[in-house]
Amino acid sequence: MEPREAARRAAGTIADQLASPEEASKKTLAQGWWPQSLAHGAAGVALLHIERARAGVGPWQRAHDWLACAAAGGAVGGPDAHLYYGAPALAFALHAAADRPGQYARALAALDTHVTTLVQQRLQDGHARIDRSQLPALAEFDTIRGLSGLGALLLHRGTDHSLLRDVLTYLVRLTEPVKHDGDVLPGWWSHLAPSGQPSPNYPRGHGNHGVAHGIGGPLSLLALTARCGITVPGQLDAIRTILAWLDYWRQDSDAGPWWPYWITHDQLRADSAGPGPARPSWCYGTAGLARAQQLAALVTGDRQRQIAAETALLHAMTDPGQLAATEDLSLCHGFAGLIHITRLAASDGLTPGLTECLPSLLEPLSDTPAGILTAVLFPDNGLDIGLLEGAAGTALALHAFATDEPSLSGWDTSFLITASSALES
Repeated sequence: MEPREAARRAAGTIADQLASPEEASKKTLAQGWWPQSLAHGAAGVALLHIERARAGVGPWQRAHDWLACAAAGGAVGGPDAHLYYGAPALAFALHAAADRPGQYARALAALDTHVTTLVQQRLQDGHARIDRSQLPALAEFDTIRGLSGLGALLLHRGTDHSLLRDVLTYLVRLTEPVKHDGDVLPGWWSHLAPSGQPSPNYPRGHGNHGVAHGIGGPLSLLALTARCGITVPGQLDAIRTILAWLDYWRQDSDAGPWWPYWITHDQLRADSAGPGPARPSWCYGTAGLARAQQLAALVTGDRQRQIAAETALLHAMTDPGQLAATEDLSLCHGFAGLIHITRLAASDGLTPGLTECLPSLLEPLSDTPAGILTAVLFPDNGLDIGLLEGAAGTALALHAFATDEPSLSGWDTSFLITASSALES
């Protein structure tokens, strides 16, 4: 079967299996029932049906049913909310579904109030922490839980550039070095372990490189907003500061260039990154970081860096060892994420060969629809229905490959790998 047709059929099969929130809620769910979760719940599944409805290949009723399920309990705000959960997740999904001016206006206005309060409080806390010369928790600034992810929402909404610029100003400050216990460290160096918790294995913290939880997320947001013409003083300098750090920790091997997931204090002192490369995923690894650096190169006009980033991605997507380390089909750390990132990078790219990688990356996802359903929808530890690690996200990547068009709903802006095509200049 032709690859795009195989992807189209597999995406449709998954969407049909996730047609009804009522039926899905009866299944064994690996993460439990979290309606307001973009990552694992109804808000994420809604995005699949929204994108398909916008493309004319699925009914709008499914999207409305999943949105109603996500919103049924009222918006979750406060410190537990972030891009992937609560009021921000609902706002992201509702905005994606608004296919005409004014649709969902009252609901979005109420959610925007929650989001604005949340972002302002996070910014106040972040600046106060910087003023005290303390080190940050990853959740202060990262994509999944922090201000980079909330910035992605503000960019997706496109209604409050002033607040988005406030986020960018904070990220510029985040890149300023900090002196801590006699060391000069990058401003994003966390005193915690990669888990976000204190750990005796990380007694002096670490510098995290991931797009999901590390400095890759701020780099992507700084680059994407600049690409959309939304800038603040020092933004390009901040981009260059992050790039210089990544240049320093870039490793070269027979498998191609790669970056460690993070650097411990001992590794910093020893000037050694340890063995690698590891799995080349979106959340951690070469795929996400290569795309972030490609986006940065596009806004700084650095053709050499752009080619270097694309070449790193090409090596990772053709290296049997790195691909063998990719064991699932998700957007977060599986083949769906590799396909989608590679397709986006190829569309912006100068380097030949990226598009040619796509059919082989697709094979684990589209051999047969039955294989997809077995591997993704019914794993041994229970179904994950969501966007980040589950069936909805895999189906969205398959749908995007099948159509070979930019997202109509902007679902992938939540990963900070692209901005809305209407915003990008």
